This record gives sequence, structure tokens and C-alpha cells, in this order.
Amino acid sequence: MMDMSNSPSISGDDAEAALLRRYAAGEDAAARMLATALTPRLYGHALRVLGDTAEAEDVAQDALLRLWKIAPDWRSGEAKVSTWMYRVVANLCTDRLRKRRSTGLDDIDEPADPSASVEQRMQDAARADALQQALDSLPDRQRQAVVLRHIDGLANPEIAVILDTGVEAVESLTARGKRALALALAGQRDALGYDNDG
Repeated sequence: MMDMSNSPSISGDDAEAALLRRYAAGEDAAARMLATALTPRLYGHALRVLGDTAEAEDVAQDALLRLWKIAPDWRSGEAKVSTWMYRVVANLCTDRLRKRRSTGLDDIDEPADPSASVEQRMQDAARADALQQALDSLPDRQRQAVVLRHIDGLANPEIAVILDTGVEAVESLTARGKRALALALAGQRDALGYDNDG
């Protein structure tokens, strides 16, 4: 276990950059801590964009490998580690989406909440499937923008860096994506049980 008593108190992106510097200096424990902090977010984003658990795991692992490779050359202050990682994941997802254009998308099974009733789990799965199908129908960049903004909760300026575009373009992509999602899901309200939620 590492002695953190002499380490200054840091949080957020500063902490991620500090961990990356420590990993580059040969501290393996820093890599584990950074991977533990980043992997759930990277995997979650890849899963929402790709709709496939195995592909999302591959993308998250590939993104981390790329981070470890560039760690010695990382320049603090130029980009946040998490922003750089989201951009890598976005690019890897885009590459995979392009490769699969000619093949059909696999359906994914959403993990069920063990404490929920069977009916609730079925309804939650139907809602997740409907959302994933609606997301899959969006153009790639709209899908990336919507997932980053409304599912991952990132701010528009950070999304602009990740997608290598301007903030106004991000606003346009998310607005068009939300409208398309609303249209795709509009006729399914009753079937998905939203009118029964109260």
C-alpha cells in the first residue's frame, strides 16, 4: 500500500495528471489507481455508442494502453487526462462503427437490477433497448455528442475538444440528436410504460 501522507491533496483532473506522471516515473500503483478511476467512464461511453459490451471493453482497454504508451511524453496543462481519454474512446468507437456499417448490429442484454421485480426488469430492459436502438439510428457524431452530454454528463466545451469541433457545433449536434431521439421514441411511450410511472 502506498504512503499518501506526504502527498498534497489534489482532486479531479489534477489528480489524474499527477497519477499519470507517477506512472511515467515507474510507479505501477499509480497506473492501477488511474485505471480504476477512468475505466468505468470510458467503458460506459463506449457501451452507449457501440451498444456491445465486448466491443466496449476492448475500446476501454485499448484507450488505456494508448494512455500508458504516451505517459512519458504527457505535458500537463495542455489537455485534461479525462478529456484526452474521451477523445481516444470517441475515435476508437467511430473506427469500429465504420467497420461494421455493412453488418447488422448485435442486440445487447442490459444487466438487470437484482432488487427489482421481474416486471420492472423487463420494462427497464425494454427502455434500455429502445434507447440503444434510437441512439444507433443517429449519425455517428450526433450519437457521440448526445452520449457525452446527456449520458456521460460532460460540458459542451469539453465535448468540443473530444470531438475536435466548436462549442456551437456541439450544441447543434446535441440539439439535432435529442430531436431525433424524441421522434424515434415518441410512438413507444405506452409500450415502454412511461404513462404508468406517474
